[in-house]
Amino acid sequence: MSTPGPPTKRRVRGHLVRRLSQLYVGLAVYGASSALLVEAGLGLEPWNVLHQGLAERTGLTIGVVSIIVGAAVLLLWIPLRQLPGLGTVSNVFVVGLAMDGTLALLPEAHTLAVRIPLLLAGIVLNGVATGLYIAARFGPGPRDGLMTGLHRRTGRSIRLMRTAVEAAVVVTGFALGGTVGVGTVLYAVSIGPLAQLFLRLFAVPSASKGSTVVATGQPRGAILRP
Repeated sequence: MSTPGPPTKRRVRGHLVRRLSQLYVGLAVYGASSALLVEAGLGLEPWNVLHQGLAERTGLTIGVVSIIVGAAVLLLWIPLRQLPGLGTVSNVFVVGLAMDGTLALLPEAHTLAVRIPLLLAGIVLNGVATGLYIAARFGPGPRDGLMTGLHRRTGRSIRLMRTAVEAAVVVTGFALGGTVGVGTVLYAVSIGPLAQLFLRLFAVPSASKGSTVVATGQPRGAILRP
């Protein structure tokens, strides 16, 4: 039985193109899915509750606020000694731009007959996007990195760190005017299973061996937000 030789330049290049494509498509779809949840008006994912609340108070768009908050969270990586990847930095900008762009194109939704499908589509697409960008393996989003960094520095579980951070984010965002509702709860209980499903579906084979690797070095407990 022959052993596989070293990967050719074409294979390596194709592998990189696939990973980059997954990264940027995933981040763009993530921003678009978040826009669907905003337009549905039935409750947002935790960090966007904060983003929307800050947008209400500052007059900035929710996408611009998302970029500013993402950059601020990334600065918190410094004392936590976290190292960002291409995906981490791209996440800060692409998600916010895609969110604002999608909101500019979406018509207003007034009836539940429209808002409920928007909510469900937003949650499912969010799971698809999470699987795409994490499976590309270019680094976690700034908010996930904050949770894993706190886990490393404090020794507390990722689940506890995530719960504490997102609870604080939701409470603060709600106090500022962000939308909390049935969509927030539905997102919380469904995004984990959806993300794991799409992580397996979009796993990128290794360029050298053709084996499938899913989100190397990315703790499962942190897979919830780019």
